[in-house]
Amino acid sequence: MKPDDAPAPEASFDDFLKIDIRLGTVVRAEPFPEARKPAFKLWIDFGPGVGVKQSSAQITALYGLDDLMGRRVLGVVNFPPRQIGPFRSEVLTLGVADADGNVALIGLEHPAPDGARLH
Repeated sequence: MKPDDAPAPEASFDDFLKIDIRLGTVVRAEPFPEARKPAFKLWIDFGPGVGVKQSSAQITALYGLDDLMGRRVLGVVNFPPRQIGPFRSEVLTLGVADADGNVALIGLEHPAPDGARLH
């Protein structure tokens, strides 16, 4: 979606509660040369309740591998896994597109534990 697009169809609060968005820490990041669009493979620790999950993230325009280690990110942890080439992506890492369409990860201002849920 672009900033000037109309909002998505109305959703209920119950719909929102079905989406489990958690805070995690990137513990491993690797290139993903087999991906059709430039991407990285990420392993994100979402704390003891969820554990470490892997994600394919198209964030190569704004981040290098060294930028990602230890970075705190938000991810949807209850979508079904998706097979992306030879890689199984288990979570959707969240970000917003800048004016050029490059995805910027969503950050956090204050400390919170891995596994904390978005409200």
